[in-house]
Amino acid sequence: MKEGDLFTLQKAYKPQNNPPRVLVVAASPRRDGNSWRLAEGFLEGALGAGHNAELIFLSDYMKDFLRDCRTCRDRDFRCTIKDDYRTLFLEKVLPADALVFSTPIWWYGISGILKTFFDRMFCYVAFSEPNSNEYAERLQWKRVALLLSAEESNFSARLAIVHQIQEMSRYLNHTFVGVITGIGNRRGDVGVDPLHPVDEARKLAGRLFDINATDYKLDTERSASVWEENKVFPGSWG
Repeated sequence: MKEGDLFTLQKAYKPQNNPPRVLVVAASPRRDGNSWRLAEGFLEGALGAGHNAELIFLSDYMKDFLRDCRTCRDRDFRCTIKDDYRTLFLEKVLPADALVFSTPIWWYGISGILKTFFDRMFCYVAFSEPNSNEYAERLQWKRVALLLSAEESNFSARLAIVHQIQEMSRYLNHTFVGVITGIGNRRGDVGVDPLHPVDEARKLAGRLFDINATDYKLDTERSASVWEENKVFPGSWG
């Protein structure tokens, strides 16, 4: 393994905060819906693991879509949309070691407000933002998990979302560690899903910084056993 590879692994696996900061983002308009319940389960697991975890409701911070930044920045080149997205991004997203997105599957995609959340990050990393270099650096090297609620169990219904989050993670040097899907329509249905997705969300939260997320290439050096102890992966950072 080359020195540069080890540096990348250290940034990808070692939390910057102690205890690690985990931001769980609920992206449904229903506070007591199924994706919210999955988010609550994840929060419980993260707190139980000793993480500094917080669950936020996107609609508490965001009221509008991305516009044309070339026309709506103020004289200091700041975003002029009148809501609390800036507070969310600077005070909660950037300091986090892990971002967890919980969304219902609507029309085989993420919720509109979660898409808007991603879109509006552009305002803070575009060159027209005076602090874009700092924000871009701090936005990278996080762990990401995805929680989905859906009425139908058709596996392909979630593939486009998983691919979107995977590509976003690749672009931002994030480590995408897992997906939990709960099946249900009425409020609380995920709680009676026989696959126990709320419990699985708790378990994923407990292992959030210990998962060895691999992406092998043909020439990747590897051992014969997947689970052989490897000192450059999580568990050796304590």
